[in-house]
Amino acid sequence: MKFLPPILLLWILSFSVLATEIPSRIEISYSVKTDVGEGEITEVMEVKKHTDDGYRYTINSKAQATGVYKLIEPNSIVRRSEGIITKQGLQPFRAYEKRGKKEPSLAIFDWRNHIITLQHEGQAAQEKLPEGTLDRLSLSYNFIFTEPPEHHVERHVTNDLTLRLSRYTVTEEILDTPIGKVETIVLTRQEEKNSKLKRKLWLALNNHMLPVRIISVEENGREIDKLVTGINISYKADH
Repeated sequence: MKFLPPILLLWILSFSVLATEIPSRIEISYSVKTDVGEGEITEVMEVKKHTDDGYRYTINSKAQATGVYKLIEPNSIVRRSEGIITKQGLQPFRAYEKRGKKEPSLAIFDWRNHIITLQHEGQAAQEKLPEGTLDRLSLSYNFIFTEPPEHHVERHVTNDLTLRLSRYTVTEEILDTPIGKVETIVLTRQEEKNSKLKRKLWLALNNHMLPVRIISVEENGREIDKLVTGINISYKADH
């Protein structure tokens, strides 16, 4: 008899529940550490039916500084992604980011015409929209609705005025968190040589593949470490 690898078996059991009990609301709180201070993030994903067999999603994220750092950076960062859920995962229609009083960044996904429109700091650009393109927020939640990645992941991801093909390697790790030890699949983005950029995601294997930790280094050199502090999941028979 051929046995399934433990990591795949766990996911199949989790997905069989998900197929009949799709979460209607997921709320995750994070603590954030940066090289200049600390903060906190609250993210809420809501899933609602929009056809007999189709679902629409929204993800809202709000980040703000805490402690002394709040005196230096009082403004919050608000992100939003909205779209539908397909057999291939999330398909965003619109992604939004606003930092304090700055003009918001916006990505509009025109899947019918395969065009993405990007707006950032008063500039606008249009590019061809590759299949499976995600924004950074929807990427973090995409694997709730797809098969687990095995060896590598390739996805076009948009951020501000950029659209790039991101390649991730896949590993496994037991992660210590404030909510206990979590079995995770780890996605590590492969960067070009000498690049300062960095992005690494930990997805909870036995909890809907939710993002429980994200480490990134941005273009300005700022390092951000985002670690889960709480998860609340709601289910409704009719949503």
